[in-house]
Amino acid sequence: MNAIVVYGATGHTGHFVVEELLRQNLPTAVSGRNAAALAAQWGDLDVRPAAVDDPHALDLPLKNAAAVINAAGPFATTAAPIIDAAARARIPYVDVAAELEANVSTFARESALPVIPAMAFYGGLGDLLTTAALGERTSADEVHVAYGLSSWHPTAGTRAAGQVSHDRRNGQRVRFSGGRLQYHQDPAVQENWTFPDPLGNRRVIAEFTMADVITIPTHIAVPEVRTYMTLEAAGDLADSETPAPAAVDELGRSDQTFVVDVRVRTRGEERRATATGQDIYAISAPLAVGAVRRILAGQTRSLGVASAGAMFDAVEFLKDLPLTLDLP
Repeated sequence: MNAIVVYGATGHTGHFVVEELLRQNLPTAVSGRNAAALAAQWGDLDVRPAAVDDPHALDLPLKNAAAVINAAGPFATTAAPIIDAAARARIPYVDVAAELEANVSTFARESALPVIPAMAFYGGLGDLLTTAALGERTSADEVHVAYGLSSWHPTAGTRAAGQVSHDRRNGQRVRFSGGRLQYHQDPAVQENWTFPDPLGNRRVIAEFTMADVITIPTHIAVPEVRTYMTLEAAGDLADSETPAPAAVDELGRSDQTFVVDVRVRTRGEERRATATGQDIYAISAPLAVGAVRRILAGQTRSLGVASAGAMFDAVEFLKDLPLTLDLP
């Protein structure tokens, strides 16, 4: 197999992606904008630096590659040029974008090759859980995705991407209702959400809108998709003094734990699917790498631009991840 290229390999999530590829013994090359940083961090690997705003330079690291995983935000800047370069190289593209508008733009594209945006904790995991909860159904009345994070120490990339999204929507909030994205200025609302034990009843911010509201409706007919965030984690993100995540184990994961609790309602029935794990950035790596591995093995259910739930067997994929699951 030719190398799988990780663009943004020196970033926090990019580092986890490279390590996951190596753990799975997959041929790996690293790319990004900073040649010196790439060499310093990954000097023993195939290092292929390239500026994202130079199409000719960007073609070089993808030449003879098997696929590319884009872990470099803000994705409003990097997604389109790297997708274009992947199309020229005729290879699959996967990214870990959480930015709503960047994902909307990617899903609006046409592609003869597999393109999977938001193959990460936000966007990908909730989509897989929703798809698993629905079983053979392809429609629902409502989808609710609640994030029970013990804390949220955002990376510099998360903060930069958040600022880009904030600026693009002129500070407005966003929801998915009535079958479409709606931008508004309504104040944030707090609710109670009962997570599975041991998290239990927690205060959450309703309409803390994340990429799941983009990925899920691309293949599930549903007029209402809402996402929620525990109050403590939202406060960490809002606090500019919250430090970046710090490693506490040999895998480089932080001590952050999470529960993603999905409730799908249709025709008066509620189905629930839950995943529990450690470190939202670390779990994005087996999601993205698992997607590429399945694409290259021909284990796909869709063509072109698609979300995780549309492209893969959701239950099989989830069971292959380092998660504790409760599925229907």
